Amino acid sequence: MNQLIECVPNFSEGNDLGIIQEITAQIRAVNGVQLLDVDPGKATNRTVVTFVGTPDAVIEAAYLAIRKAAELIDMQNHKGAHPRMGATDVCPLIPIANISMEETAKWALKLAKRVAEELAIPVYLYEHAQEDKSRSNLAVIRAGEYEGIADKIIQSKWKPDFGPAIFNQKTGNIAIGARDFLIAYNVNLNTKSTRIANRIAFDIREAGRVIREGNAFTGKIKLDANGEELRIPGSLKHVKAIGWYIEEYKIAQLSMNLTNYLATPLHIAFDEVCEKARERGVRVTGSELVGLIPLQAMLDAGNYFLKKQQISEGLSESEIIHIAIKSLGLDEIAPFDPQKKIIEYCLKTEEKQLINLTIQEFSDETASESPAPGGGSVAALCGVLGISLGAMVGNLSANKRGWEEKTTYFSDLAVSAQLLKKELMLLIDEDTNAFNRIMDAFLLPKDNQAMLNARILAIEQASKYATEIPYRTMQIAYKTVALLKEMVENGNKNSITDAGVGLLCIKTAVRGAYFNVMINAKSLKDDVFAKSMKEKAKTLLAKNHEEIDNILTKVEEAIHF
Repeated sequence: MNQLIECVPNFSEGNDLGIIQEITAQIRAVNGVQLLDVDPGKATNRTVVTFVGTPDAVIEAAYLAIRKAAELIDMQNHKGAHPRMGATDVCPLIPIANISMEETAKWALKLAKRVAEELAIPVYLYEHAQEDKSRSNLAVIRAGEYEGIADKIIQSKWKPDFGPAIFNQKTGNIAIGARDFLIAYNVNLNTKSTRIANRIAFDIREAGRVIREGNAFTGKIKLDANGEELRIPGSLKHVKAIGWYIEEYKIAQLSMNLTNYLATPLHIAFDEVCEKARERGVRVTGSELVGLIPLQAMLDAGNYFLKKQQISEGLSESEIIHIAIKSLGLDEIAPFDPQKKIIEYCLKTEEKQLINLTIQEFSDETASESPAPGGGSVAALCGVLGISLGAMVGNLSANKRGWEEKTTYFSDLAVSAQLLKKELMLLIDEDTNAFNRIMDAFLLPKDNQAMLNARILAIEQASKYATEIPYRTMQIAYKTVALLKEMVENGNKNSITDAGVGLLCIKTAVRGAYFNVMINAKSLKDDVFAKSMKEKAKTLLAKNHEEIDNILTKVEEAIHF
C-alpha cells in the first residue's frame, strides 16, 4: 500500500488571490499529489494550504510551492495579525498512512536541505524533525518574527539548521518539520478587544501566563532559581493560543492550535473558551476551522453535544456532523462544507460506488442488462434498510417523553444499529466487487499451460471470495435480529410495525445472501471449503428464520384487534 503524508504549508499572503493561485498551481501540477484545501485569511494575511500524496511527490510539490512563494512574496512589505517570519512561514509534514513519524521526519530533512541549497533560504527544523529539543517548538523558533531575524540569526545558538546564517530580507526564514495532526481552530468573541481575547488565551493555553510582581499585566516577571519564568499553567493541555482582532469580521478571536486533539478534543476546547469568556463578561458567538479536520473529531463533538442535550446519539454520520457544526457555530462566518473540510471526505476517490447512488440511480443500475449489482448487493441493501428501521425505533424510544430514564439504554442500542448499518452498507459494494473479480479472472490469458494454471487459480480464489462475502452479509444481518427483537418487545409501541418491517427486511437479506453463498460454492473445485460454507450458511439461515418468525408472531399479536 502507498505511503501517504500530508503537507500544510503556510504562506504569508492572504489577500492577493492571484499570488495564491500561482503558488497552488505548482502543487496541482505534481502527479501523485491531491490538493485538499486552500484557506486564505485577509486579516492574518496568510494562506494555509493542505495537500496529500506519496512522500516523493509531496516533497516535490512543497519545494515548487516554496520556490514560487519566494519569487512572489516580499516580506519587507508584509503585515498581518498572525506571527510570521517568512514568505513560506512554516511547512510541516504529517504522516497519514503506512509511514512512521521517524520516516516522515527524514523526508522533512530532505526538503529542508533542498530549500536551503537551491533557494538560499535559512531553514529551521522543528517538532519531530529537530533533534535539539530546546529549539523544536515553533513558537520559540519564530519568536521575534520577521522583524527580529537580522539580530537573531547571527547568534550562535540560532544558526539555521540548513542554509546561510544571513538575513534574507525578501524571503525571511522558514520552519520545516514533521508533526502529528494539528487542528487550527479560531473561536469568535462578541468583542473587538484583543486584550480580552489574549487574557482568555492565557487562561486556557497550556503555557498559561507568566507571574508578575505587583501589577498582573505590567509588573516585572518573576523568575525561578534557574532564571526561568514562573508561570501559572492554563486549563487545557496540548493547546497553544493567542488573541487577535480580525478587521474582516470586526471581532476579536481566540486562535488556537490543538496539538493533540485526542487528549484535548475540539468540543472540550470550545466549551472551556465559552466558560472563560463568560467569566470575563464576553460571549462566544461561533468558531471557524483553518484547514482540515479528522472525521472522528467532528463525530466526537457531535456526540458530545447530543449527550449534553440528553437525546439519542444513534443518528447517522451526516446528522451527527450537522449537530457538531451548529453547536460549535462553525458556519457563523462562512458556510461549512463537510465534504471540503473533513480530511477523510476530501481523500475519497471519484470511483463510482453503489452506496453513493440515489434510489432512482441504484434501481436503474440494478434493472440494466449488467449482471452487477445483483442479488447479493440487493440482499445487503435489504439488511441496511432493516437495521435502519431498528435505529429509528431506538431513537424514537430514547427520545420518548416520560422515558427519560431509558434514554441512555435506547441511545446505545441506536448507536449499535448505526454501526451494523455501516458494515452492511460496505457489503453492498463489496458483493459487486467480488463478482467483478470473477469476471476479471475469466479474462486472464490462457495462451500456454502456465497462463492457464494461473487463470484457473485466480478464478478459484475469486469464487471463494464471492462465497465469503455473502456469508458475511448473512452474519452481520443476523446480528441485527437481537436488536430488532428488543425494539419489538420493549421499544416505543407506536413503532412496533416499523421494527416488524425491519425484521422482514433482515429475513430477505439473510435468505438472499444465502442464495449467493450456495450458487458460488457450487462452482468451487475445493470441495472441503465448499462443503463447509454450505453447511454454515444452511445452519445460519435456519436459525435466523426461526428467531425472526417467533418475533414476528408478537408483532402480529400487537396489531390485531
